[in-house]
Amino acid sequence: MKNAEQIFPIYKVENDAMVSAQGNVTVAFEVRLPELFTLSNDEYVAFHQAWVKAVKLLPVNSILHKQDWFVEALYEPVFGDESFLSHSSERFFNERSYLAHRCLLMLTQRPADFRTVTSSSSSLLRKHITPREATSARLFTEFLDSAGQFKRILEDSGLVGLKRLTNEELAGTPEQPGILEQYCFLLRAGDRPLLKDIHLKGGLMIGEDHCQLYTLSDAEELPALCGPRITYDQYSTDKTKFSTGFASPVGALLNCNHIYNQYLIIEDTAKTIKKLEAKKLRLQSLSAYSRENAIGRDATQEFLNEAISQQRAPVKAHFNILAWTSDKAALKDMKNKVSSALAQLDAQPKLETDGAPQIWWAGLPGNAGDLPVNDTFDTFAEQACCFFNLETNYQSSLSPCGIRLGDRLSGKPLHVDLSDEPMKNGITTNRNKFILGPSGSGKSFFTNHLLRSYYEQGAHVVLVDVGHSYEGLCEFLDGYYFTYSEEKPISFNPFYIGKGDKLDTEKRESIKAMLLALWKKEDEGVQRSEYIAISDALFHYYEQLTGFACFDTFYEFLKGPFYETMKQSKVKDQHFDIDNLLFVLRPYYKGGEYDYLLNARENLDLLHRRFIVFELDNIKDHPILFPVVTLIIMETFVSKMRKLPKDVRKMILIEEAWKAIAREGMAEYIKYLFKTVRKFFGEALVVTQDIEDIISSPVVKQAIINNSDCKVLLDQRKYQNDFPKIQALLGITDKETAFIMSMNRANDERYRYKEVFISLNGQLSRVYRTEVSREEYWTYTTESAEKAKVKRYKERYGDIRKAIAVIVREERESKHTAL
Repeated sequence: MKNAEQIFPIYKVENDAMVSAQGNVTVAFEVRLPELFTLSNDEYVAFHQAWVKAVKLLPVNSILHKQDWFVEALYEPVFGDESFLSHSSERFFNERSYLAHRCLLMLTQRPADFRTVTSSSSSLLRKHITPREATSARLFTEFLDSAGQFKRILEDSGLVGLKRLTNEELAGTPEQPGILEQYCFLLRAGDRPLLKDIHLKGGLMIGEDHCQLYTLSDAEELPALCGPRITYDQYSTDKTKFSTGFASPVGALLNCNHIYNQYLIIEDTAKTIKKLEAKKLRLQSLSAYSRENAIGRDATQEFLNEAISQQRAPVKAHFNILAWTSDKAALKDMKNKVSSALAQLDAQPKLETDGAPQIWWAGLPGNAGDLPVNDTFDTFAEQACCFFNLETNYQSSLSPCGIRLGDRLSGKPLHVDLSDEPMKNGITTNRNKFILGPSGSGKSFFTNHLLRSYYEQGAHVVLVDVGHSYEGLCEFLDGYYFTYSEEKPISFNPFYIGKGDKLDTEKRESIKAMLLALWKKEDEGVQRSEYIAISDALFHYYEQLTGFACFDTFYEFLKGPFYETMKQSKVKDQHFDIDNLLFVLRPYYKGGEYDYLLNARENLDLLHRRFIVFELDNIKDHPILFPVVTLIIMETFVSKMRKLPKDVRKMILIEEAWKAIAREGMAEYIKYLFKTVRKFFGEALVVTQDIEDIISSPVVKQAIINNSDCKVLLDQRKYQNDFPKIQALLGITDKETAFIMSMNRANDERYRYKEVFISLNGQLSRVYRTEVSREEYWTYTTESAEKAKVKRYKERYGDIRKAIAVIVREERESKHTAL
């Protein structure tokens, strides 16, 4: 048994660099890659070109070693002072498995007189290492300049970020292992330092982990064709091709613990071509004796022709996958997974046995110079860069605002900010949202989840609905739910002035607008004298008010003191017909047909109530009630916009009701909302399910779509043939169309969820899972039978939270009983 200290190849870590015993100097970076399933064909090509361009800047005798770690992890819930639903969500996702990804990139500069390493001369096999003199300060500075240029070229692509690792991140601290220790003992980021035995005989074993090493180190094992991207069949359709990176099958899509190592060795191009010319001549002279020699001669000739005619940069390359498991019985399954992943690249999998220790040893950060040259193959930078892993997992936002959605691959919960962060980063110019999804696509479910999330973050929410989709959530959040039924008609009190509120100009104007709308038909003009008379009446009503403000007391003031004043002033009927006004308003006074409408004595404080739903289903065609309700909705939200503090988020969501509202002359109000709400830290949302609605309504087409930078689409498969219309109307790109058509095509059968597509101004597009706990499900459900069950249990237990908890517990018990 050898002591690792005797053969450890890293001589020193200083100046944020690693110096090997052979005199090689290495700088390391942590790489932030684009998220999986988010790039288009053109973006893959551009990213690939950036890598090629950066590689060509590296100096002769340097090595690029890219190391992607994919480690199985479990989601760890964070329990704090969160709400009932947030707590249930944390519990639901507890220990959800996913692959944690980290990408490291090492650039190594070898001294000019380095010795070529083979499997038999690896430092792993030498008992004593004689340190060579480290490179001079000048050479180190020049190497850092090259590394800086390499970093700048990659970051200029806009697709990747590189962060230089420090001494502590390289060598570690007593509390935190560095990347050297992590590689030696297969420690995860965040693990405490832990020493493990390393066995090389009879198979590579690190501690309890059984390791297998698969290589792509021979040109004969490589696929016939390679490129920056491949088509991901599971998410593709007849009309759309869904792209992933060429090496994604051995990256994030390979579901086991593994490290994917990628090496490029930059040699002197002139020397390499000279060497290959000599090889070609040697094969030429031997071609008469063997067909293989003739084939080798032709292949070498083609390589040289391409190198010279297309100015290609020859490099030596090597790729390997180090996979491990602590369960020996799982080795066969792991082997099948890795072999299948390599087969997807059309590559020939090779399980290394004899040369595995040396190749594993060369994977140690800073020790790429120990990679055996006999395990590399000649290629060009363009082809070699196709084998780079280009993607990482979905990332959570650090913003305090957002919604919990799921990673598309694993379902790991993510915090996604659709409002503030995109505006801060210049991606969007407003927070408005347009939500499109056919019936049954999960549209209302997603919207319930969005609104609940924003409510818990302090937002004021006003909802206009026509399908009772938010009744459960409203009750759960103790909001106001305004709806009409014969037993309990809808009622408001626009005359009420709440605590902390005042009768300002805006309040007076909204009451005047409502009174004039009740008095006059839409096609009847309002004279200035009539407007002044109504203003005067309101002013004196509040001036003399001693009792409860409502329509009844206002009507009594009109027919009493104000009537006498008008008659004494001898105002002519043609200027202001008070008798006509009293007659027309009589149905809204006590004893009248609509005496309930404007005399509410409960649910009065609309300004400070944070969740309000106006359910218009039963009155959307009513000639009297609907116009009044729409005016009250307008006044409620405008009042919130102008009177609530500027740092309080205000949201208005108009479900399918926007069709009726636009018809009733509120089109201008909708336009006004979508254009100005952002100035008041607000956002307007519209939800619709029918393509024809979008096409036929100029209000939606012009005001809503053009002023909604966030577009949310649910499953559009039933509109697949008509989708070009939607694509043109919403300004959706071909890349986004491929994302949209991929939704719900390969869902994980172990979990219940639907996918949702979100586009932020066409610049940032993602598909996420909308997966929630059972408690959240029962809060959001729109199924009438399930809503009835929640109501029954609430009546039985007296509290909606307890009712939902009991329903979920019974569900689990019945499931266990069935098993």
